Amino acid sequence: MIRILLPAAIAAVAIATPAAAQEPSNFGGVKLGVLAGYDNVRLEYEGMGADDDGVLYGVTAGYDVDLGSAVIGLELEASDSTTQQRYTDLLFVGDSAKLAAGRDLYIGARIGFPVAPNVLLYAKGGYTNARTKLTYNDGAGLTLSDSDTMAGWRLGGGVELTNVHHFARVEYRYSDYGDFKLAGIDTGLSASRQEVAVTGGVRF
Repeated sequence: MIRILLPAAIAAVAIATPAAAQEPSNFGGVKLGVLAGYDNVRLEYEGMGADDDGVLYGVTAGYDVDLGSAVIGLELEASDSTTQQRYTDLLFVGDSAKLAAGRDLYIGARIGFPVAPNVLLYAKGGYTNARTKLTYNDGAGLTLSDSDTMAGWRLGGGVELTNVHHFARVEYRYSDYGDFKLAGIDTGLSASRQEVAVTGGVRF
C-alpha cells in the first residue's frame, strides 16, 4: 500500500505547492504533535472474539497542502498502548491466551475539506505495522510465547481546528492487522483495533 500511496501523494504535493505558496494558509504546512486516547483491540478466532480496552499515546508528524477547496497531506505516526487482553477456551476447554499490544507505526495520506476558515473535516488511510506479544497456555502445562510484527491497513476520519501556530484534532480510526503467527505458525487468530485519538501540536 505504501508503494501506491506515497508516489501519488508526493506527486500531488509537488504539483500543488507553488499555487499554495502564493497566499497564507490556515491548513497547509508542517505539523508536529502528540496524541492520546482510547484504544480497543479485538482478537477473533473462527468467528468468535473478545475485546479489551486501554490507553493510546504517541507522536505524529505531517505535511499538508492547501488547495483552497481541499487539503491533501502525508502523515507519520508512532504510538503505543496499555491494552492487554486475556482469553479462555479458545482452542480447547481450559486453555488461555494473553495478547499485549506494542508499538504501532503508521504512514498514510489524508484529504480534507474546509467547512470554516479554521475547521477541517478529513478522511485518512494508509499502512500500519504493529508489534504484539501472544502468550498461550494449553491448560495442561504447555506454554508458548512469541512476538509478531503484524502489518495491515488503517482507515479513519475526524475534525481539525487550527490557528496560525497550533492545531488540534479529534479522530476515529480502524486498523486491521490480519492473522497472528506464533513461532512462525499461523494461529488463525486475527487482530483489529478501533481508536479515538485527540491530537494537539504546532504548525509551521
